[in-house]
Amino acid sequence: MKNFNFKIKNVKLAFAILIIIAIVLLLFYYIFIFSSLASKYNFTNQMIEIADENEKAVFGIQKIFFYSSANAVDNSDNQSLSNMSISQFSDLSIYIDNSLSSSDLTDENTIKELYIDNISISTNSQTGTKILNYKNPLNSGKYQEVEQAENNRIDFNIINTNKENESNDYDKPTFYSDCSNPISLGYLYKDLLTNYSVSDNSKTISFNGKVLKEANISLEDITPTLNFTIHIVNNSGEKFAYNMNLTVDLNGIYDGYSYKGKTTSGTEYQFFKEINNL
Repeated sequence: MKNFNFKIKNVKLAFAILIIIAIVLLLFYYIFIFSSLASKYNFTNQMIEIADENEKAVFGIQKIFFYSSANAVDNSDNQSLSNMSISQFSDLSIYIDNSLSSSDLTDENTIKELYIDNISISTNSQTGTKILNYKNPLNSGKYQEVEQAENNRIDFNIINTNKENESNDYDKPTFYSDCSNPISLGYLYKDLLTNYSVSDNSKTISFNGKVLKEANISLEDITPTLNFTIHIVNNSGEKFAYNMNLTVDLNGIYDGYSYKGKTTSGTEYQFFKEINNL
């Protein structure tokens, strides 16, 4: 067997190449290791800053009220109750607590802007049309057609003075700067059942929540879960957000209507303060 001996003719050149390779490897090590550590360090500092800013809440969800009922529309030509469309509606009143940081009104706990977005609705039943939008509080408890929110967003007009209040149109989304009125929303499950015909035996129909029982509509199928984000900008220019996940309790609606209240407490109902430089 032959032995092969390799002899490097230019030792200085080989040594220089090895140094270059070592430098390149060190650069790669710095980029992938040290930069990763720096990112983790920055992320940790950001989380600490967010926690510090949210240590003392400014806004929270104070309480929520629901009024739920239903309605039926007779689409038959001779009003024979042979072609009925049934819809279910719930009116929501969401109260904002702005006294968490101070009992006095300040730029920090008064509202400059308020809007709702990221609206989504889920039910077990997939029929009909589901809508969530602003509803004039003067029409709360009454069946009313509700339109889809434009661009899936509801922008509220902020009332700052009594004079503004006197001239305000409450058919448009309205909220008081001092949080003294609730966010008023209307949920409508339109045409959840169509072509419903009243039996010849009864020939009567209820135009409230009782119609759901008369038409054998399961509450489990139509109970809605509402998801949306409430955004607040205070008069100091700080931004806050709360992600609402709300299942509307329809128990009792078979009796005609249901009125429920939900008192909230704990940090899970507090608005999250956004950090502008993150």
